[in-house]
Amino acid sequence: MTSDNNKSVNERRTFPLARLLPNVLTMMSLFAGLTAVRFAMQARWDMAALAIVIAAVFDVLDGRVARMLNTSSKFGAELDSLADLTSFGVAPSFVLYLWAMQTGAYGFGWAAVLVFTACSALRLARFNTMLEDREAPKWTKSYFTGVPAPAGAGLALLPLFIYLALGADFKIYPVLQAIWMFCAGALMVSRIPTVAMKGRRVAPIFVMPIMGLVCLIGVGLFTHIWATLSMITVIYIFSLPLGWMAYRRRERMEQK
Repeated sequence: MTSDNNKSVNERRTFPLARLLPNVLTMMSLFAGLTAVRFAMQARWDMAALAIVIAAVFDVLDGRVARMLNTSSKFGAELDSLADLTSFGVAPSFVLYLWAMQTGAYGFGWAAVLVFTACSALRLARFNTMLEDREAPKWTKSYFTGVPAPAGAGLALLPLFIYLALGADFKIYPVLQAIWMFCAGALMVSRIPTVAMKGRRVAPIFVMPIMGLVCLIGVGLFTHIWATLSMITVIYIFSLPLGWMAYRRRERMEQK
């Protein structure tokens, strides 16, 4: 009996090693974001952009892994938000400032850095508070309020993606880049409903077309990464009104 009690005490004092995996992935996302700033200081724009893309991949994985292993925790959620602020708020701002807005933006460049980073922080803080909202209808969990921080970083980086795809043929206008960052920040703190992939289901008839599309995107990422990322970002921009309309339609259905 004593042996069983000791075993129970030891189990309470320890936890499975697998519980660390989501937090490790979150730290990898943080490290990738910080590394993007280092590459930007070396004017290695392709590596800086790629580091932020890798940070986004780790950010997607940490949440998925936490749900698969049933290891979601308040600590993990807070760590994820801090990492997201660094990787998708601070890092893209500095990369874009060093790339295009140090000169010629007449002060708008640094203002864009401050505003975009602040919008990212506000977006993440609002997301954390909304997680505790138990009164919201269950179907609303399929939508974000505003553009998520990783997607906001992708929107802000679109001019850099296009530049890397086209090379010197793409002209950079510092003031326009600053205005674009203001717009990306505004979308993050907006109340626009945007589609979330979590919890969504598809009919069997769409499985093969979706797999084919994923394969095409994978081929594009391995062969023409910057053109593919530019295309994905542009498609996401055009999907925003569709997500808003889908949300409103579902809202009207629930009110009937």
